[in-house]
Amino acid sequence: MPSNLPPHPSPERAASGVAVIGGGASGLFAALALASGGLPVTLIAPPRAPDPRTTALMDGSVRALDALGLWERLRAHAAPLRVMRLIDDTGRLLRAPEVEFRSGELGLEGFAWNLENEVLLAALDDAIAEAPGIERRNATVRQVVDGPQVARIELDHGTSLETSLVAAADGRNSPSRHAAGIGMRVREYPQVAVTATLAHSRPHGDVSTEFHTRTGPFTLVPLPGDRSSVVCVVSPAEAEQLGTLAPEAFARAMERKAHSILGRMSLVSPRGSFPLSQRTAEHFARGRIALIGEAAHIIPPIGAQGLNLGIRDAATLAELASDAARAGADIGGAGVTDAYERRRRADVASRGFAVDLFNRSLLSDLLPVAGLRGFGIWMLGQFPGLRRTVMREGVGPTRDVPRLLAGTPL
Repeated sequence: MPSNLPPHPSPERAASGVAVIGGGASGLFAALALASGGLPVTLIAPPRAPDPRTTALMDGSVRALDALGLWERLRAHAAPLRVMRLIDDTGRLLRAPEVEFRSGELGLEGFAWNLENEVLLAALDDAIAEAPGIERRNATVRQVVDGPQVARIELDHGTSLETSLVAAADGRNSPSRHAAGIGMRVREYPQVAVTATLAHSRPHGDVSTEFHTRTGPFTLVPLPGDRSSVVCVVSPAEAEQLGTLAPEAFARAMERKAHSILGRMSLVSPRGSFPLSQRTAEHFARGRIALIGEAAHIIPPIGAQGLNLGIRDAATLAELASDAARAGADIGGAGVTDAYERRRRADVASRGFAVDLFNRSLLSDLLPVAGLRGFGIWMLGQFPGLRRTVMREGVGPTRDVPRLLAGTPL
């Protein structure tokens, strides 16, 4: 993309290294992963707003954080999801039986570990500050210009940076994606996800419960103590109504949706809401720009795929770039970015397809659709081998796993 900005008289050069754009969890993890592979990293991240949400980190993401020396800082602040319970609350004629998945069947302490995003971000920030190979700049990117030899990044304070590779973790409206001329494939859903953290009078017992309703999943995910994060997928009209409720009334509404399985509830966090959509970049890399996290893909909050996909993006790019550097190859060349495109496409596409299919099955009033969904869940409850296969794939990919996600340092 041609630049409308005058050339900077003396751009800083980091052409043997990587510029990571974005201060969210995916960007911070990417900076640490790339630096762990011996690459010089410039992290460009302006101050961020507080994030009251939570994240369920799958087993592979936990292994990657452990390989980077971070998991021990986080473990005490995270709750394991030892059991995942599915309950059909659609009220339809054909309903699925209740099914429980236990992480012990896979030899895991938990399918995932749920923790507050602020805790995760603080630990990542601290690790960034301690890493000798990372230079952090509290700046905003004005423009990214891709070139045959280097990519040039124009910053808001009038300086510029030249780099071999841009790891763009700059969010759903990614300026880097626009600079690379990459479009998005978008599928909108008639749903809104309402999120919050609730305290409750009964212990959750490390059980994550997902109620399947006519408007989408209502999910209770354990947090340390007698607290759970809630993801409540409803119609836009109901989301607007929930947003007008006083905290006590909102907590009662959540308690009713949970059928009081966790007892009395109280709201202990700000509420959030966002419309559901599925967005996938037409390319995950072009030129010297590789997209990470929400810059590349956005998936509805079903099955805890979001940040875990972003972590796999970052781990894959770090592995490819560090291997290229050791071989004396161009870390931002086609050998790296083409391989990144190929390796990430299949994982993201398969997760997106599964989430879309499941979500649409809840919204459909057709009896055959409800019957097939119920039969599929019944099969999982009846056949341990099938159940274990589905659980393994749900926890993370079983093929082409980046080394960090296997717990192996770069």
